[in-house]
Amino acid sequence: MINRIVKMEFDPGKVATFRALFAQQQQQIRNFPGCLHLELWEHDASGNTFFTFSQWESEAALENYRQSPLFRETWAATKPLFNAKPAAWTVTQAASL
Repeated sequence: MINRIVKMEFDPGKVATFRALFAQQQQQIRNFPGCLHLELWEHDASGNTFFTFSQWESEAALENYRQSPLFRETWAATKPLFNAKPAAWTVTQAASL
């Protein structure tokens, strides 16, 4: 299993458009083969910075999603809303100290 975090910063005037788009697409993404979990997090202080946290069965499952028509459609609608380049990380849970 892998964990994926994507940071997205939007033009403040386009946040409502992003929220509506995410609401429309979230179930399809959650139901995509290999997707185990999807959450949307918001940085309250900024009002225009969001993070997605998702869990995937494997890197291959994530890559299958990234090559899918669903991703291409969602990304094409999301990309014009950004006011900064998005950043993405694949992370693992740290061992307890």
